[in-house]
Amino acid sequence: MEKLRIVFMGTPEFAVGILETIIKNNYEVVGVITAADKPAGRGQKIKYSAVKEFAIRNNLTLLQPANLKDENFLSELKALKANLQIVVAFRMLPKVVWEMPSLGTFNLHASLLPNYRGAAPINWAIINGEIKTGVTTFFIDDKIDTGAMILNSEITIDDNENAGQLHDRLMQLGSQTVIDTMKLIEKGPVNTIIQEDTAKIKTAYKLDKENCKIDWTKSAVDINNLIRGLSPYPAAWCLFGDLNEEWNVKIYESKIIYDQHLHAVGTLICTKKEIKIAVKKGFIEILQLQLAGKKKMSASELLNGIKFGKEVKAY
Repeated sequence: MEKLRIVFMGTPEFAVGILETIIKNNYEVVGVITAADKPAGRGQKIKYSAVKEFAIRNNLTLLQPANLKDENFLSELKALKANLQIVVAFRMLPKVVWEMPSLGTFNLHASLLPNYRGAAPINWAIINGEIKTGVTTFFIDDKIDTGAMILNSEITIDDNENAGQLHDRLMQLGSQTVIDTMKLIEKGPVNTIIQEDTAKIKTAYKLDKENCKIDWTKSAVDINNLIRGLSPYPAAWCLFGDLNEEWNVKIYESKIIYDQHLHAVGTLICTKKEIKIAVKKGFIEILQLQLAGKKKMSASELLNGIKFGKEVKAY
């Protein structure tokens, strides 16, 4: 059995959970690769990635290449003498990097491949109303999330679960799946399954302003799934407006009320404590929201400080 010398590559909090589990299981991590520092927020202060912060706290060797084909970086990477590379929520690797270790480079992806290849698999599983999802490990090749699969693990998606909650559960599931994958590689050789491409494969498109906007003409289920699937980040959004004013609104939590009505789609119905928006065959009740420049709050908290006119609509 070959002793593993691991280089770990990742950037966000999701990757930290996996890296922490690898270390707790007493595997040798000889280096960590993460994104270069960049300014963020209004003050444009330099922000470290979650993986960098973890690596510093745990005295791990850290590399932050701007260019993964840079000769200096490649020399530093080779000098670490890793025989396995593990990638979690990082970026596409050039062939010269993923071919370097003798035991290969594998990726953990937060979906049941081949479905939901791409940037936002956790979000799109909820947005599309899936009842199950999971994680997959696979050996990296020259395309995005298409390599030969090693292991997958499956969980059900709860009816009211949002993307943040599912993220945390998949991070735990992914941690164990990575450990199981490493054990298979240690024993070697690994039996893999080639991904089959079909026309029915669903894609985890990058999230942008357009696909995060709520279309109130859709079904109550579709709207509620979009809100759950984008909460807490980046958040589904829309505009509230009447003849005199317009508000940019992010919506974080909602519920469906099935009820026949004669209101036009998008009409806001407000009481002292509730905000409901008319949709086909019912209403979407808004439980948590945020106006531009304001803090996140419940509907009742918002209504304590603002009075919408009778003609206000969501669009």
